[in-house]
Amino acid sequence: MEKKRILITGAAGFLGSHLCDRFIREGYHVIGMDNLITGDMMNIEHLLKLPDFDFHHHDVTKFIHVSGHLDYILHFASPASPIDYLKIPIQTLKVGALGTHNCLGLAKAKKARILVASTSEVYGDPLVHPQTEEYWGNVNPVGPRGVYDEAKRFMESITMAYHTYHGVETRIVRIFNTYGPRMRLNDGRALPAFIGQALRGEDITVFGDGSQTRSFCYVDDLVEGIYRLLMSDYSMPVNIGNPNEISLLDFAKEVLKLTGAGVKIIHKPLPVDDPKQRRPDITKAKEILGWEPTVDRAEGLKMTYAYFKNLPKEEWTKQPKEFTN
Repeated sequence: MEKKRILITGAAGFLGSHLCDRFIREGYHVIGMDNLITGDMMNIEHLLKLPDFDFHHHDVTKFIHVSGHLDYILHFASPASPIDYLKIPIQTLKVGALGTHNCLGLAKAKKARILVASTSEVYGDPLVHPQTEEYWGNVNPVGPRGVYDEAKRFMESITMAYHTYHGVETRIVRIFNTYGPRMRLNDGRALPAFIGQALRGEDITVFGDGSQTRSFCYVDDLVEGIYRLLMSDYSMPVNIGNPNEISLLDFAKEVLKLTGAGVKIIHKPLPVDDPKQRRPDITKAKEILGWEPTVDRAEGLKMTYAYFKNLPKEEWTKQPKEFTN
């Protein structure tokens, strides 16, 4: 029997690379695609020698060609951290809009099922807590985060349009804060920022008074949820995340305790439109997919810290990529 084939865009990124690993383990032929604007070949170099893995260095905002049949597409190409989308706002909008359009066109042509990676950011700075899939969000379209939030909201709209108008089999996952090995230490998100500062012996920076909350899901749990959603027959958006909520100040204290770093926590002004609360309602994931997270935060943090600690020291001080037009 011919192997099932899956295209994963954003394959050299944090989540994309873990998804490549999962589908290789499941016996698929995996085609990874990435333009490497934020991704890193280091995340997938262990796959390059495998006969069931191909890598295409390509920007999905341009026409996508993949020869042969395709059973599934996972569209995970996108900058995903404020440090990225504030530097490359137009590319962020394009990958959510043109990139999604191209992936949906490919899914239609290949009669493939496509899952698109949306985000809890579609809820903006939420006025409803916890966030259910029925909540429409509170997003500032012209604020600095709007380029990411609105790109993902458009992504959901065009995906549903392809589903209803063209009959394409579509799935939409709304991903809440996720962490684990292969995150970039310099990507500006809370966990890698805290761990990176602790490793370098710098004071840990908390924005505002640290009372804003996040819910952190370990990457293996997230990948399991995505896998189950792809294999389900449910086409409406599904939240995947960990409902265990914590303030960023308490989270910084947890990281400090774990690393044993002799540094202190300092406070800086809160960025514009930074969400004050973030917690998924995962009732749908439980009922439809039989999914809920199993890795507790203490265990996940230990595994993530071990990964960062074992990186070459130059990785600890690596600056974010400088993007050029």
